[in-house]
Amino acid sequence: MIELIKYMFLGFIQGMTETIPVSSSGHLMIFKKLMSVNIDFDTLAILTNFGSLIAIIILFREDIKELIIGFFKYLTTDEKGNKSKFRYCFLIVIGCIPAGFMGLIFSKFDVLDKIDNNVKVVGISLIVTSILLFMIRNFKGKKDDSKLTVKDALTVGCFQILGLLPGISRSGSTIVGGMFSGLKRDTAFKYSFMLYIPMSIAAMVLEISDLHIDSSLYFNYFMAVLVAGIVTFLVTKWFRKIVNEGKLIYFSIYCFIVGLLVILFL
Repeated sequence: MIELIKYMFLGFIQGMTETIPVSSSGHLMIFKKLMSVNIDFDTLAILTNFGSLIAIIILFREDIKELIIGFFKYLTTDEKGNKSKFRYCFLIVIGCIPAGFMGLIFSKFDVLDKIDNNVKVVGISLIVTSILLFMIRNFKGKKDDSKLTVKDALTVGCFQILGLLPGISRSGSTIVGGMFSGLKRDTAFKYSFMLYIPMSIAAMVLEISDLHIDSSLYFNYFMAVLVAGIVTFLVTKWFRKIVNEGKLIYFSIYCFIVGLLVILFL
């Protein structure tokens, strides 16, 4: 029972931190350092990320449905009414290219493996996240989905590269990139998570060979994934409200404090 609680706790941490700008990978590394447990954190991270992905898909299901239908309708009928949906899908692809390209380079040269388990890197990265969030604390922007450009998509995509590093939040970096591009807060939020879905799927496909699941731990992993999914769903809905209210400064303060504590004491 104690072992199950540990898995569920780590699933909770994943769900709490996956979509808010505090870095889930960074927090799992911190708890890996703090907790003396015999848990395959890499496998747990892959599985709980899947739980978070399912939660995001459910949360944005109507947007995803509209985009998919509009995309294929425009391809088959060339209806002008669906051009905006086709264009938005195209911009999602464009936004994924920079981080996708750099992710392959990082993988080829084992960049992330070289800093794996280096919790000091997480501390520094959290402070970088804090600075980025502080810089855009008062940004509002005027562009909605219809005003999103290729340049904006590439800008957000380049910021997403930062999210490949443990301790730098993917959602935080992409929302920062969107706000720097002049997007409205909710437009930046939505586009950030439209990028999250294909990037998360791609990462899972690449990481699936790293899965090593002990059959005796199936239930523990299942519960961790379930907790991660439920918490991700609830936290993301709450986070959207926080973004629209312009209260990212609270996350900036949190990241700075945690980052400093990690550097000084871990």
